[in-house]
Formats: sequence, C-alpha cells, structure tokens
Amino acid sequence: MSSLKQRLADKIPQWREEVRGIAKQHGGVSLGDTTIAKVTGGMRGLKSLVCDTSYLDPMEGIRFRGHTIPQVRKVLPKPGPDLEAYPTGLWYLLLTGELPTADEVKALEDDLTARSEVPGYTYDLIRALPVSAHPMTQFSAAILSMQPTSEFARQYHEGLGKLDYWKPTLDDALNLVARLPVIASYIYRRTYKNDIHIAADPTLDWGANFAHMMGVPDKAYQNLMRVYLLIHADHEGGNVSAHTSHVVGSALSDVYYSVSAGINGLAGPLHGLANQMCLQWINEAMEHFDGRAPTHDEARDYAWETLRAGRVIPGYGHAVLRNTDPRYTAQREYSLAHGMGEHPVVKTVHTFFDVVPGVLKEHGKAKSPWPNVDAHSGALQVYYGVTEADFYTVLFGVSRALGITSQLVWDRALGMPIERPKSVTVAMLRDAANG
Repeated sequence: MSSLKQRLADKIPQWREEVRGIAKQHGGVSLGDTTIAKVTGGMRGLKSLVCDTSYLDPMEGIRFRGHTIPQVRKVLPKPGPDLEAYPTGLWYLLLTGELPTADEVKALEDDLTARSEVPGYTYDLIRALPVSAHPMTQFSAAILSMQPTSEFARQYHEGLGKLDYWKPTLDDALNLVARLPVIASYIYRRTYKNDIHIAADPTLDWGANFAHMMGVPDKAYQNLMRVYLLIHADHEGGNVSAHTSHVVGSALSDVYYSVSAGINGLAGPLHGLANQMCLQWINEAMEHFDGRAPTHDEARDYAWETLRAGRVIPGYGHAVLRNTDPRYTAQREYSLAHGMGEHPVVKTVHTFFDVVPGVLKEHGKAKSPWPNVDAHSGALQVYYGVTEADFYTVLFGVSRALGITSQLVWDRALGMPIERPKSVTVAMLRDAANG
C-alpha cells in the first residue's frame, strides 16, 4: 500500500464515524435554511427545485402534469384502439402541459422521423469502443459525440438573447430524442446480435420503431415498448439523472452535455441500473429452485434468507414512495392482460409481490415494503426474449430523455439560474452540533 493510501486508510474510519455520529445524534440541528440531517443525508426531501413536468406523490406515485399513469395511458392518443398510447404524446404533455390531439402527436412523430439521421462519426465512436464496454458507456459517449450538432451552442456563440434560449434548446431536444432509438438499437445489435443491424421503418411510430430496430421477432413487443417508454419518462426533478442534467444545464451547457451527464447518473446501481440488479436476484432465486417459479412458501423463505444474509431485496422500497409504485402496477396489469403471467420469470415476480411486502413488514427495517418499477420491468423484457440485462438501463435512458429534455427546455424558458448550493465543512457540523 502506498504511503498516501495508508495515510487515508488511517484517517477515514475516524472521520466516517464522526460524521455518522453527528448526523444520528444532531440531525435536527439547524444550519440556517436546512439541518444537519439534510446536509448529511443527500438532501433527501429538501425542497429546492422547480419542476412542473411531473410530481412524485408518496402515496399516488408520479403525476405527469397532474395526470396519473392510468390516466395518461387512457387519454393520450394511440396508434390503434387496442394499442398503448404514444410515448411521444406524453412528451408533448410534459413540454406543453396540454394533452395533445392525435394530429398533434402525428405532427410530432413526423418531425422526429425527419430528424432521426445519426451523424456518421457517432457510429465511428461507438465502434471505437470495445464491444465489451457496458451499453450505458456506449450510449453516453454516443450522446456526447453529437454535441457538435448543437443548435443552442451555435446560436449562443452568435449572440442569442436570453429570452430565446429555449428555442434552440427545444431543437436540440427534438434532434436528440429522434436519434436515441436509432443509437440505442445500434448498440444493442452491435453488442448482442453479431453487429447485424436493422434499418428503421418510417411507417412505425417512435416507440414501435425502436422495438423494430432491436429486432425482437414478436411484434407485440412494439406495444410493450410504448408502455415501457411512457412509464419511465419522468420522475420529477430530484432524482439523480434529472438533477444531474439540470445542474449541468444550469451552466448553459447544451442538451447533449446535459443528457449525457444524466445518463451517467442513471447508470448507477442505486438508480437506473437497479432493474438489472432486480432481474439478477430473480434469476438467482429461480436457479435456487432448479429453474422453476417458487411457491409462495418457498418465495417467503427465500426472501427471509436474503435478509438474514445481510442483503437487501432489490426492487422493494423507494426513497419517496410509500405505496406500490404505479409503474410497477402498470406492468403487472399489462402482463396479466396479455397472458404473460405463466411465464416462469413473470410468475416468479408476481409470487414475490404476494409475499415480500409481508416479509419486509415483519422484518421491520424497510421504510417502504412495496415494489418499485424495477421489480417488474426486467421480467417483461425476458418474456419477449430480451434477456440481455445489461441493456435494460439503456431502454430506461431512452425513455428518461423525454423528461430530462422537457425539464431543460423549461429551465431555459424560465431563465433558471446556475445551481450553486453552499457546502459546509465537517468542522462546521461539529460546531453546530456542540451548540
């Protein structure tokens, strides 16, 4: 061990325990506009952002411009009477605050199709990365590579007035969202399908075309993709991906810089990568039961084994939600309505839903025993043959770009300032705790 590393190894345990002790014993002590608990607890619950695109209610879940997930699935325009709503219809709602007509969604879809050509150098950059690179690494790098096409960057340097910042930001958002399914499907085919690619179908809508370019043979997957892209689109402004994009954008960095940064946050196992972790746990459980779905009693015992081993049960609990995540419910209802419930992985997810909340309540340490979106999403992908769990967060990223970009447009429209919170030292915490 180097002398520097040894020195840090000597100091860190002492400082770690001191900060934890201050937070535990003096969390309620005021630091002016906040408290020690907020400062040391990741600012959780601290009301310090403006975000109108969506709001996360602890009991109801997410509301998109005031509309719940069941409401938007019902009232947004659809490609057909028995199909799910256009995700781009939700994007229109996030951007404008108004429910779009079918004609307005069609016009937006046509605009996205016209903007969907990806620069050749973006493909070159992806191909310069190892095929073994995580799909989120490829995805973030590809987004950043398109920054030279930014309309905002060009017009800003030409002397764009502040009141018009939102206009080229919207153009950047449209161009990026149009290209994301093309880029994501290219990464999927390159990484998992022998680098054999499938051309876009201009007759399909944005969500369905993404599924088509991935090459999933069951066309019903196109409908599932619409659901998936819709329910993951936005989750107010304080989650890691949205907040990261907001912070970067507050420096007047353009959409490409901002969204790429947000995607990097989404790649973390405590955020978007959680869906991959959830499926891993489900697969481990099924392997424990020789590849079959466990019974309710077996699932209950397995959940307890996980907790007694000092592990968490992934997909259960949420930083804000104190009820079953309506995004989970939407996927569960979709799977049951489309006859997917007897698939072993889907059935296992449903079985754990029946027993895990009770186990966590009895265990007594979880703030919320209810499932979140990640507990179910991987199972539906497996049902349609998309078994490559490393790619699930890219799917999440394509969807989350709808919320991130709509927030960035409104940050520009409202003239939101650069984000610059004030930090404190541990010595200041110590002084405040000691009165």
